[in-house]
Amino acid sequence: MKTRWFIIFIFMALVSIAGLFIPESDTLYNVVDKNINYAYTSWMITSSVLVLLMTPGVSFFYGGMVRAKNIISTMLQSFIAMGIISIIWVIFGFSLAFGDDMAGIIGNPFTFFMFKDVGYATHALLSPTIPLVVFALFQMKFAILTPALITGSFAERVHFSAYVYFIILFSIFVYAPIAHMLWHPEGIFKQWGVTDFAGGLVVHTTSGIAALSGALFLGKRKNRASIPVNIPFVLLGVALLWIGWFGFNAGSALGVNQITAKALITTNTAAASAMLTWIAYDYLRGRKPGAVSASVGAVAGLVGITPMAGMVSVGVSFFVGFVTAIICNISIYLFSKTVDDALDVFPTHGVGGIVGSLLTGVFVNGLIAGNTHEFFMHIAALAITVIYSFLMSMVLYYIINKFIPFRVSVTNEEIGLDVSQHNESYKN
Repeated sequence: MKTRWFIIFIFMALVSIAGLFIPESDTLYNVVDKNINYAYTSWMITSSVLVLLMTPGVSFFYGGMVRAKNIISTMLQSFIAMGIISIIWVIFGFSLAFGDDMAGIIGNPFTFFMFKDVGYATHALLSPTIPLVVFALFQMKFAILTPALITGSFAERVHFSAYVYFIILFSIFVYAPIAHMLWHPEGIFKQWGVTDFAGGLVVHTTSGIAALSGALFLGKRKNRASIPVNIPFVLLGVALLWIGWFGFNAGSALGVNQITAKALITTNTAAASAMLTWIAYDYLRGRKPGAVSASVGAVAGLVGITPMAGMVSVGVSFFVGFVTAIICNISIYLFSKTVDDALDVFPTHGVGGIVGSLLTGVFVNGLIAGNTHEFFMHIAALAITVIYSFLMSMVLYYIINKFIPFRVSVTNEEIGLDVSQHNESYKN
């Protein structure tokens, strides 16, 4: 156990020392860039804060749904991503996602190594109206959120140290290349004309598929029956997510304009549509309207609208929320019979991201406009993302498990991860 954390300690020590020798890319008070739009910059800083708020939102959302003996561990698994991915992003993660293009698949890791040349001026290709450092900060928050979403699938049975190494490798080998292919101007999916406005593929499909892979790899919990420990935490979590999602989607316009306004209203409408559809559909199936159901429904709608938020009408967002809610609800029912995805990450984020991405190919310059080529390019990008995310995640689980047992022992699972992994406990 000590060796696992000793490696991370040494890594941080070396990075900290190396940072002293990395010169600042430009001097703040000497930057004169007439291309900077200060209204845009203010909104993008605000959006970055809102997107970061979503990770604590996931922490409360997931934490409230597990058993009392696992709440701290579950919440920490989301929260720790803010520290880990922030460091990885500054060192080379931003370069892998947005560095100089390499074959349309990945960025050059040395383009912005240690945030070299990530300064306070604009960047013609990536951030023509805001400082590059603000763009990098905004994108960092997406990279933080994505692995945090995965944690709900293997809740209550994973070694914390194994999880830490997994999210480091996931961000490098799964998130970065998919982000580059879709969001870098020279990425291969971008060149195909594929639209992913705010992360339907990059964030939700990759995390949802990695969640499915993890649930299959770890197997079922010894005792799956559980009562959510703190439903008010679930409501708090979804509230933070809903609020943060305005920065997540509307911030992806990278400015303040009509697209920003459209993303704001379609995001809210899809969430509301999905929430009401979810609890109504549950009632028709003989279930009482519940706080957890309403929360999951809202999240499903937010996921579904994400890849098209700034590019469709309010009317379409009603439809997207309705359809996504029904499909995700049915998916939870079906998958719960065979796969122990503890907090339904795949049926919500994976399936929701897939549905949203397919509907993007329908409504955004796709089938509705008579552009079948655009639609099939979306299907191709979706298929590649799903297959690659699943196989690479499974490989990462397998490799890490060779060095650090990914699943805790039966004894530790019965004790609970709060005590066995962190020597802490929750008093309800």
